[in-house]
Amino acid sequence: MNKRIYLWIGLLLMLLACNMSGTASPPNSDLLATLAASTPLTGSPAAPALTVQAPTPVFDLSTPIPSTVSVPTLSSGTTGAQPTGKIVFTCQIFKVQASNQICIINADGTGFRRLTTDDTKQHVYSSLSPDGYNVVYAAFREANVYEIYEMNLASGNVVQLTNRSGILGAPEISPDGRSIAFKHSNGFSDKNQIWLMDRDGKNVGNIPRATGWDPTWSPDGKYILFASNMDGAVQLFTIRINGKELHKISSLPAIRGRSDWSPDGQYIVTYSGGTWEHEVYLMNADGSNAHVISPLGGNSQGASFSPDSQWVVFTAYFDHPNDDHGCEIYIMRIDGTDLRRLTDNDYCDYQPRWGP
Repeated sequence: MNKRIYLWIGLLLMLLACNMSGTASPPNSDLLATLAASTPLTGSPAAPALTVQAPTPVFDLSTPIPSTVSVPTLSSGTTGAQPTGKIVFTCQIFKVQASNQICIINADGTGFRRLTTDDTKQHVYSSLSPDGYNVVYAAFREANVYEIYEMNLASGNVVQLTNRSGILGAPEISPDGRSIAFKHSNGFSDKNQIWLMDRDGKNVGNIPRATGWDPTWSPDGKYILFASNMDGAVQLFTIRINGKELHKISSLPAIRGRSDWSPDGQYIVTYSGGTWEHEVYLMNADGSNAHVISPLGGNSQGASFSPDSQWVVFTAYFDHPNDDHGCEIYIMRIDGTDLRRLTDNDYCDYQPRWGP
């Protein structure tokens, strides 16, 4: 009897062992797939979505401004005086600010050429001498040092005018050809000043009370026009070169700088507006009657007068409104008509300055 009992117990244990080995999970089973398949979808809380922040573009193109302006590159057949002289500007031929160069073009769109030759340095803020024979500009030298240079257009010879005075920019030669006004900062504060020096770089000093940037001369050489935030928001100011007669002349919402005084002394041109919404403004020399003259929608900026005071050159994006490298050089009459494009490159052309 006891033998039969032991036999049945043994058989029962063997059956149990077989059943347990048949239900075991294989050692290489996909645990995540099994859990996903066995988790009911209905009634389960959704997993939080992963938020990925898109990279910030160089320019704010979230709301592109379409161009509705047809821009010819040659004369559109209008009557009146045609543009003459030369225009110097910053050409970003390598599409990198650290390698900006200085280029020149005739006012009719011919004669384009690159002036500076050092591919490794940034060159900015050029302007022509009153006689049209020379160009002054600023260029990077080392950390917190930009020097001012003068180039003879005929020979290509370059003279360094400053020596480690700080971060210098926007040089412009006086109407009598004897002095240069420029912006000075030291790189250790946000204070900018308007400085003067002789044409050969000697007798350097600041204009008292002239705290700002982007200086330009009045046609008689007695005053400097410049941008400043000394009274709050950035506006345009004029001051005598001896530091007297400081006046705020503008009241526009978002001035950046880079203005110009017409050679006939009647007008001032500047630009104002928000991101991708800049427009060129013309005003009387005392700041009155400020009004937009650029065709809308071009993000127009950095204007300068022609030698006869009848035209304005500026940078805009009429033909490439969604392109980070789409800024070109345009000209128009001071009433905003006869818009023409002078450059058409796959890189930015900007900071134009007109001369004879």
